[in-house]
Formats: sequence, C-alpha cells, structure tokens
Amino acid sequence: MGPAKYSLLNSAIQSLASSRPGAWFFAPSLHHLDAVYLRLSRGRTTLSGLLAGVPTVVMTTTGAKSGQPRTLPLLCVHDMQHPDVFALVATNWGQRHYPAWYFNLKANPHATCSINGRSASYTAHEAIGEEYDRFWKQATYIYPGYLRYKQRITARHIPIMVMEPVR
Repeated sequence: MGPAKYSLLNSAIQSLASSRPGAWFFAPSLHHLDAVYLRLSRGRTTLSGLLAGVPTVVMTTTGAKSGQPRTLPLLCVHDMQHPDVFALVATNWGQRHYPAWYFNLKANPHATCSINGRSASYTAHEAIGEEYDRFWKQATYIYPGYLRYKQRITARHIPIMVMEPVR
C-alpha cells in the first residue's frame, strides 16, 4: 500500500507541514487558525483538514496539570476494521517532546471528540504490538509526513492513542 492520492495543493501543504521549517511555523500557530475556520464551518472541518486533505478530529481533553478543558484539532487515523474507532499519533510535528494532549489522555483517558461536526464521548488507550503496527501503517498511508517526523524523532517512542466511543 503506497501513500494515499492527494491533489497537488494537498501534497504541497503536507510536504511543507512535515518539513522542519514548516513544523516550526505550523506547530505553534495552526491550531489557532483551525479554531477560527472551525467556527466559520460550524464545527464541520478545520483549515488543516481542508488544505492538507487529511481527516481531522477536534478533541477536548482534561488538562493533566490544570484540570481545565483543552480543545485541539488533530489528524486522526480511522480504524478500517471498526469505523467508529480512530487513532491519534503523538509525533508533535516531529519535535523531541511529547504533545500535551498525550499526557492529558494518559492522566484522564476520557475525551469528547467531534468528527465532521458530530460529537461523542471516547475513551483512550495506548496502542501496542499488532494494534500499533496496524495503525502506524495506516497513519503513514494517509499522511506520509509521519515518516519524516519519525526520522527526526530518534530519542523517544512515538505513541499512538486509540480512541473508542463510550457505549
């Protein structure tokens, strides 16, 4: 399975975002632009999802230290075997440190997630073994930038958090 097919614009945005300069620029700023676009689209899509052509989720967690709600749009990897399950890859734009949302989910695995404007409650667990391998393969298929991030992240493991709906 090769990388997913994207438009020229999608591919260019993905290539820029996964480069060191792109990550340096987008990591601290894109979530602010996404929040504005999310409001304009009435919760249906993010700017990064639109421009990069990737599936996104808007997740609200509880801050591990603050206890306050933390909302952030993230790229999500849908489970091909279970359509209501998805995963989040903790690359943090290829940076050395883990993203804050990873610590939030580890401290409190309950989150509210919105996909295409529909919200639901989810519980997170960290993928290991075959589940990790399966999601990593799917993640690199939908967003080849993960392979570039992995080349830069050599001092830590890249966790994958699996989000399952609360029934």
